[in-house]
Amino acid sequence: MSPVDVVRTVPELRRKVAGWHAAGEGVALVPTMGALHEGHLQLVRIGHRRAKRCVVSIFVNPTQFAPHEDFNRYPRDEAADLSKLALVGCDLVWAPDKDDMYPDGFATRVVPAGAAEGLETDFRPDFFGGVATVCTKLFQQVGADFAVFGEKDYQQLCVIRQTVRDLDLPLDIVAAATVRESDGLAMSSRNRYLSTEERGAAPMVHRVIADIAMAAGKGSAEAAIAEGRQKLEAAGFRIDYLEVRDAETLKAPQPWRAKRVLVAAWLGKTRLIDNVAA
Repeated sequence: MSPVDVVRTVPELRRKVAGWHAAGEGVALVPTMGALHEGHLQLVRIGHRRAKRCVVSIFVNPTQFAPHEDFNRYPRDEAADLSKLALVGCDLVWAPDKDDMYPDGFATRVVPAGAAEGLETDFRPDFFGGVATVCTKLFQQVGADFAVFGEKDYQQLCVIRQTVRDLDLPLDIVAAATVRESDGLAMSSRNRYLSTEERGAAPMVHRVIADIAMAAGKGSAEAAIAEGRQKLEAAGFRIDYLEVRDAETLKAPQPWRAKRVLVAAWLGKTRLIDNVAA
């Protein structure tokens, strides 16, 4: 197993990618913040189905964390990440440091509206500005033909699609189904924060939204949402949101359009998010 090549400057990154493009090889990008798990590795596999080459970025983006959030304790283990990426044939890791991404004098941000309004933004008002800005930079730096995002962060996926569309960025966004543990819990880097007891309760999130999705598919989901709230709160969850939205715009759902059930809830000190189609 060969070690994965790591680059840390934009000129070096662009030289590598330009060589691939000159050889007629397509390039996929998987943006991550590291602490990789099977869900991330599945994104790399999907990237390789779309393109000959796959670049994984590893950058814990400070601009999407509020001052009270977990930026400093967010898990970081580059050596373990590189070992995992070698197993799935990652071609290149783009691992800039903060000063490369946000040098002195950096003063430009992407500020999305539309799909970025409500849900996460009600609790993390600067989050999607940070996400849209760093992803726009990553897209420009790498010059990939495709970028692969997981559906677990569904609102983020919608915002990135909107950003690419609105700014005419020259790449396609590929959505990948959420990878789950055997008990239904969506894989997340933050799951490692859960205590043993909390880990046992965590799969209830997926069971609740699956029930709501079934009700939404038959008509009204209001009663199922109320029941789901009661179940989660009785199990010790503190709910930020539990809603059915339009699957594309994330506005109020319409009967004739596809819908999505989305949830964010705290279990102890860990915030879990999940979603399913309805």
